[in-house]
Amino acid sequence: QLQASGGGLVQAGGSLRLSCAASGRTFSSYAMGWFRQAPGKEREFVAGISWSGSAIYYADSVKGRFTISRDNAEKTVYLQMNNLQPHDTAVYYCAARYGMALRGPIEYKIWGQGTLVTVSS
Repeated sequence: QLQASGGGLVQAGGSLRLSCAASGRTFSSYAMGWFRQAPGKEREFVAGISWSGSAIYYADSVKGRFTISRDNAEKTVYLQMNNLQPHDTAVYYCAARYGMALRGPIEYKIWGQGTLVTVSS
């Protein structure tokens, strides 16, 4: 089970930190990903992190602005989002998969419920 939180309304240039809390004893064995889906668009990859945190990947559109991290002791993965822009408006989802952190949503079998991020201009 994954529970995403931290979304909200922010002005352009602002920041938010999303959290994704996991339940279960094997969180540290899973790679985690953040995805987002804007109205009328397909779900897209935002960032991914390996189970150890040693491998991290970003979509080009967020590189340099977003930072993914994880705390295996707290069973939580974070997405720090800085310099948010209106095009970042979307529902953000966290997801987990056993193995490598891949970019395709179809590769992930465990999903959180999503948290809405709205960036006003």
